[in-house]
Amino acid sequence: MKRLQENPPLDGPQTPEELYAKVGNTITVDGLGGHEALKLFTETLALACISTDHPRYLSFIPSAPSEHSNLFDLVVGSSALYGGSWLEGAGAVFAENQALRWISDLAGLPQSAGGVFAQGGTIGNLSALVAARVHAREKYPDVARWVVACSSESHSSIQSAADIMDAIVLNVPADANGVMTGANFGACADAYLLANPTHRIFAVVATAGTTNLGIIDDLDGVGLAALKRDIWFHVDGAYGLAALCAPSVRPLFNGVERADSLIVDPHKWLFAPFDACALIYRDPTIAKRAHTQHASYLDTLEDPNEWNPSDYAIHLTRRPRGLPFWFSLAANGTREYAEAMQQTLDVAQHAADLVRNHADLELIHEPQLSIVAFKRKGWAAADYERWSDKLLADQIGFVVPSAHKGEPILRFAIVNPWTTEKDIADILATL
Repeated sequence: MKRLQENPPLDGPQTPEELYAKVGNTITVDGLGGHEALKLFTETLALACISTDHPRYLSFIPSAPSEHSNLFDLVVGSSALYGGSWLEGAGAVFAENQALRWISDLAGLPQSAGGVFAQGGTIGNLSALVAARVHAREKYPDVARWVVACSSESHSSIQSAADIMDAIVLNVPADANGVMTGANFGACADAYLLANPTHRIFAVVATAGTTNLGIIDDLDGVGLAALKRDIWFHVDGAYGLAALCAPSVRPLFNGVERADSLIVDPHKWLFAPFDACALIYRDPTIAKRAHTQHASYLDTLEDPNEWNPSDYAIHLTRRPRGLPFWFSLAANGTREYAEAMQQTLDVAQHAADLVRNHADLELIHEPQLSIVAFKRKGWAAADYERWSDKLLADQIGFVVPSAHKGEPILRFAIVNPWTTEKDIADILATL
């Protein structure tokens, strides 16, 4: 672990041809044997995978699992634990539910709230929206088309979920700061329904920390507007809601307590390994009606006094993927989580200061959370690509270009407590 902290490998991709030249066909009639297969992976294949928990991996939304969560992921993987039903995994489900309760309490949801750890934010958002539409259909049976409203800055998984559900997406324009406000949502929803009286908006999705810039929608205003119109209020906090545990930014999330459902991915900014999305419902009975699968071989599981995780998302078989997160929380305590969260927020603010004071850089947006977006003056898209490729080739860092308002930009997504101010300065020095 000391080597990982002081001299961690970053590594990088290779072409299929390069890898085949080194390892050939690894699937053979007689097998390679465990030692040889492991050697091939550790000495060649693993080196072609970028280390997402590297302190200078700052693209997309990285991973930063704690030592405890990584350790317990080995336990989960090696013990054949099943997490789909209470009957088969009561102890595991009990532990997962305590971790979900911690998040629910941070969000201010009622004691009746509950949910499940799903695979990731895409499955979490889809599962929540399916439950929302089932609930709407129970109340409004005569609807020609179903509509989900979201900000123009919302995550791509919302459009994907709508496509799967054959629903229409109503894009609500964000304000000048990239925020979907309650007023904008209300006006947009009313205008749409006036023009399409046979349609129904069954859910609105507010984002608590956009992936590109880390912007938080007007959760309180959108929640109130949704309540007034009897529309399900879902909060996509896959990245940003993790910061609920940091007192310094907790007020930014006021209104999340109004959510009918929410998601947050512990594998993003709550120091858990891939893959775990906490999906939580204000009223889990609605989700249970939407997602419980019925078959003769499943009848024995239908006990109203038991909590079956398979009933709360689009899945049946599942590993107890929330256990590594639970173990890390239990081992380290919530105070240490808050301190680690604040550390990343402080480094992000320092990074923003460095960008402001750099003669050739321009800050795109004042960071609310831990994403710092900026651009290099005078650069075109090809310049960003060349710089990014060289940064990785030189094993300095992993920072890929993004875009904002049609222009190429760079962004740091700082979720790793091991990322230091020096790491940021060293990367910026190459610009």
